[in-house]
Amino acid sequence: MTNHLNMLAVDFGASGGRTILGRWNGSKLTVEDIHRFSNDPVELSGRLYWDFLRLFHELKKGIHAYKQHAPGSPSSIAVDTWGVDYGFVDGSGRLLGNPYHYRDDRNAKAMDEMLLTSSSAEIYNRSGIQPLSFNTIFQLAAERKEHGLGFADDVRLLLMPDLFRFYLSGIRSTEYSIASTTGLLNPTARSWDEKYIEELGIPAHLFTNIVMPGTIEGTLRQEIADELQVSAIPVVATASHDTASAVVSIPSLEGDYAFISCGTWSLMGVERDAPIISDDSRRWGFTNEGGAEQKIRMLKNIMGLWLLQECKRQWELEGESLSYAHMQELAKRETGLKSYVDSQDPVFLAPGNMPERIRRYCQQTGQTVPQTKAELIRCVVDSLAMKFKQTLNEIEQLLNRKLSTIHMVGGGIQNRLLCQLTANATGLPVIAGPVEATAIGNIMMQAKGHGEVHSLEQIRQIVMDSFPPDRYEAEDADQWTDAFEIYLKVITNQSVRS
Repeated sequence: MTNHLNMLAVDFGASGGRTILGRWNGSKLTVEDIHRFSNDPVELSGRLYWDFLRLFHELKKGIHAYKQHAPGSPSSIAVDTWGVDYGFVDGSGRLLGNPYHYRDDRNAKAMDEMLLTSSSAEIYNRSGIQPLSFNTIFQLAAERKEHGLGFADDVRLLLMPDLFRFYLSGIRSTEYSIASTTGLLNPTARSWDEKYIEELGIPAHLFTNIVMPGTIEGTLRQEIADELQVSAIPVVATASHDTASAVVSIPSLEGDYAFISCGTWSLMGVERDAPIISDDSRRWGFTNEGGAEQKIRMLKNIMGLWLLQECKRQWELEGESLSYAHMQELAKRETGLKSYVDSQDPVFLAPGNMPERIRRYCQQTGQTVPQTKAELIRCVVDSLAMKFKQTLNEIEQLLNRKLSTIHMVGGGIQNRLLCQLTANATGLPVIAGPVEATAIGNIMMQAKGHGEVHSLEQIRQIVMDSFPPDRYEAEDADQWTDAFEIYLKVITNQSVRS
């Protein structure tokens, strides 16, 4: 074992990315943000693409930025990204076109056509993944219809983190957690569902071998090492799906908790040894994705702070700029539990005038209509806490047992009011932290690849020691119990009306 490692985590999100330097001294970890950049999709001839070439350039800039923060070369590097999207690479290493963006409208049409011959239940039962239009399985159906899938035998499909890793190291492989987002993985065997792939008419040779998080997959290509004047840095397949990395860094040694990875979207669920695939889990919107040490993340994707972000954007368009800290303070001073929205309602999905849509929803459901900015913000935060309570109830029914704690991680926990209201709504203590959960999980899986740590339990103890979390206790239990019943009536009636 080494006493000191400087590891780079490159975290690509749907709107931006960053390079984080993790300094490991043998017992504790510190992290530092050393490079940030935007991730701007490109629309061209009616299609939406990721600008992979620019993103890879930013990845290299992040490696170069390391020199301003630490001596020598990084000890290793690993990439995490969003799920489902992919690129094709031929045998000589050429990228066969920029990867499509998951929001490209070809996917919805492909899903509709596929559901004419396969039911949602059948797709869910095969993979444990909710059938959503952006899933890889539907993107490939669109690909087959538009261009065909008659690729040469040396062509491989690489999901986004695997694509970045290939161009860093030259090794073509697929990391388990990102493979689990495709809808083409057998969730029990943790391997490609070859029979299903054949039934769908997808060439089996496109898929590479699956590697587990924490596997060192070669070293930095010599030409890149020479260009950036660094050594042959080990390239690690971390928990490459960003939420999988975030869950790695949950600071708990107990298994009796639900997690919320909180940001624009909030992923709420539990970590398990086996998937839950049932009529109830499908009906309630739960999906089963892979994690570190072959764990399953059974979770629901909840529209999180998106509504607040869109309110903020609308007010800026109207000439008033509010910081998130000021928005939180306004909501904190406002009386709560007056009106609610269902954050999962499709009316809130697209960008646009969010304050007006919130008012219209409240008016249509016969509630007090929020007028001021403070009332609107408080309505959103109260509603999100209620959605977490609703999801917790569903999780406990699927598990057939009660949970004792909520762990919240990610940037959303900087909204301390949301953390407190989540404790109030669920009646459970909320443990909040770390904020940089994804980068920390990415880095600690690199440390596992180096042999510095050996288990999730050890990683989580280190995270607890390195980044002490905050704790929120439930308050006003009776008031929130009564309010939750009102919330359920509101969203149920609106769902029926829609």
